[in-house]
Amino acid sequence: MQHFQGKIALVTGATDGIGETVAETLHRLGANVVVAARDPVRVVSKARELDPELKTAFGVVCDVSDPEAVQNLVRKTIETFGALHLAVNNAGTPGTVGKTIPQQTVEDWQTVISTSLGGIFYGLKYEIPAIIESGGGSIVNLSAANGVVGISGVGPYTAAKHGVVGLTKTAALEFAQHSVRVNAVGPGYVDTPRMRERPSEVLEKFAASHPMDRMATRQEVADFVAFLLSDTASFCTGGFYPIDGGYTAG
Repeated sequence: MQHFQGKIALVTGATDGIGETVAETLHRLGANVVVAARDPVRVVSKARELDPELKTAFGVVCDVSDPEAVQNLVRKTIETFGALHLAVNNAGTPGTVGKTIPQQTVEDWQTVISTSLGGIFYGLKYEIPAIIESGGGSIVNLSAANGVVGISGVGPYTAAKHGVVGLTKTAALEFAQHSVRVNAVGPGYVDTPRMRERPSEVLEKFAASHPMDRMATRQEVADFVAFLLSDTASFCTGGFYPIDGGYTAG
């Protein structure tokens, strides 16, 4: 059973989807949690939902495509809680879906890469020194099943998620002897509120693309992220861990 009493964690993209459930899970397991996202209203409401008195949770507005915003996020975490031990770099965007690479615009590419890959780089850049200063800890980056395979129609997103795996492995090697572990997880399709907005036939297709014939739940992903962050996974670093119901096994 993982527990994070006395640990300080930040989660990007923490007001919906996987990130929201990760933030809830880490807080439930004892961590003080920094809720980071772009919407100023939702970051505050989510933090108050975790702790109405904002003693063990608080929200920070952060667009991860902006390096100064990510630097500010880490700085506010240290100012408020005095340390940083755990980070989950989850924020990202799939961009325009259903276009071939020639059909994707330059703007499509730049938007996805700056958020889904740039945001991971900025996170690692500013989180790692803070974690070392705090005595060590762990980082989990959100890649995806298409971090190791191709998926038609989302070229920029696939490139970004492959890049996340490369950054994760590089950071893990660079700081393996500095008490910082860095891993990546690769969910397949996940049953989220936003996913539920799609037509039923699309949801059925997504579910059927996994050999287990269903999508992951948010809690399944969050629980595995918590495991990788915990001391139970103390010899795990530099790994890419699919959470995809067998999607990438074939």
